[in-house]
Amino acid sequence: MNFDKAINRINTHSDKWDMMEENYGVDPTKGTPMWVADMDFEPPIEVNNALSLMAKQGVYGYYGNDKSYREAIVGWMGRRHNWDVDPDHIFSTHGLVNGTALCVQSFTNVGDSIVLFTPVYHAFSRVINAADRKIIECELEINNGRYEMNFDKYDSQMDGSAKMAILCSPHNPGGRIWSIAELKQVAAFAEKHNLILISDEIHHDITFGSKHTVMQNAAPEISERLVMMTAATKTFNIAGCHTGNIIIVDNKLRAKFAKTMKATGTSPNSFGLYMVEAAYKHGDKWVDELCEYLDGNRKILDNTIAKIPGVKSMELEATYLSWVDFSDTGMCKADYIDRVQKQAQIASSHGDTFGTGGETFLRFNFATQREVLSKAMERLQKAFNDLQ
Repeated sequence: MNFDKAINRINTHSDKWDMMEENYGVDPTKGTPMWVADMDFEPPIEVNNALSLMAKQGVYGYYGNDKSYREAIVGWMGRRHNWDVDPDHIFSTHGLVNGTALCVQSFTNVGDSIVLFTPVYHAFSRVINAADRKIIECELEINNGRYEMNFDKYDSQMDGSAKMAILCSPHNPGGRIWSIAELKQVAAFAEKHNLILISDEIHHDITFGSKHTVMQNAAPEISERLVMMTAATKTFNIAGCHTGNIIIVDNKLRAKFAKTMKATGTSPNSFGLYMVEAAYKHGDKWVDELCEYLDGNRKILDNTIAKIPGVKSMELEATYLSWVDFSDTGMCKADYIDRVQKQAQIASSHGDTFGTGGETFLRFNFATQREVLSKAMERLQKAFNDLQ
């Protein structure tokens, strides 16, 4: 795969490119979008071929007989994650934000609290607040330059109102791959406080040297309270197909979730199922090459950040999202954001949207062509020249 291939996404209804100016004041013809978490790469050719076959057949009806789709998921999880998935445990949702919303509806009631380990993916709080649930923010601690959990502190925050916890694994935005010991601590915390645990593992295929362990393998003893969320969308850059997987081992939890899906009328998107099946069946080599390319991009970004006094990027073990702290520049938030957006012409996600602990950070998506990234990093360094 040629990840250096230039692709013009302007005026293609790309949220990442075509909404950048409205949201950040950055002209897409002059600047670089490094906010929305999709990549600027084509997916494996087999994904496009699957869509071509649909177009050739020419009838776009309801999707039926999803056995081969489920088998593709089972095969991928077995090969890539040593995870033995029962195909009957899989639900298909319209992406994992939708999956999160369905979990909130299935396992909590209005007024209940849900635990988030913040800073964390901002869509969680958006969904929780819209559903009239409350959020308990268990703030992650930075030790030796990376996030860790403090369960003694978290225990003291529990007031009996929490019914669910959501874990982002690998972590977005910090890029942590949680160790097996840490995952077991999360599982013990959920058990101690009688919480349903939702493990969002959408970024589990994009790693740099460290090994990701799925929560189901790390703590099978909590299967009666565990819901796994996975998707091919981040891995293969097919987020627009809005297809996610909710995988539930426990019969009672699965029945509750199935009832909610029926009540909301949720059913699969035919295009997404074709794309995911093709990706999971044929995408191994593509993903290996992608991770190698992204690792090179990661180093370019980290090297640039290291040259700017008072700015530091968090050590990244997974995802294509760099979490960059501006706190030691002595600048106020408005000042460094102005330099990034107006001078460097880069749109990056603002850290405060990720919850408590993210206030002094910006998140940079570096999953783009290396030439595009390099030019953006040149502008970023120039924007802070007076500090050097």
